[in-house]
Amino acid sequence: MKAPADYLNCPVFELTYPTGEAAESVPVVAYDDAVRAIEVALADAEKYKYLLMRALRRHATDTRVSYPSMPRLPLLEEDTDAPVRPLYPDMAA
Repeated sequence: MKAPADYLNCPVFELTYPTGEAAESVPVVAYDDAVRAIEVALADAEKYKYLLMRALRRHATDTRVSYPSMPRLPLLEEDTDAPVRPLYPDMAA
């Protein structure tokens, strides 16, 4: 992958104050150059996303994992005489 600075193929200027003094070493590029660099970076990101998803799909078909089935609780039968108690007895009306 490229570093963010590698997408800028344009002159980079240092920001200066009107007096000519350097302003905190802030690099400045033209707006059109910045937009172009962002578009190229987004296109590369789509390409890497496609390659990653393809690799994940290929890996998933190679290594199938079988998951254990979920345990099931036995249901109460209707004819049992099990007493039903409220969960919060203090709040029962």
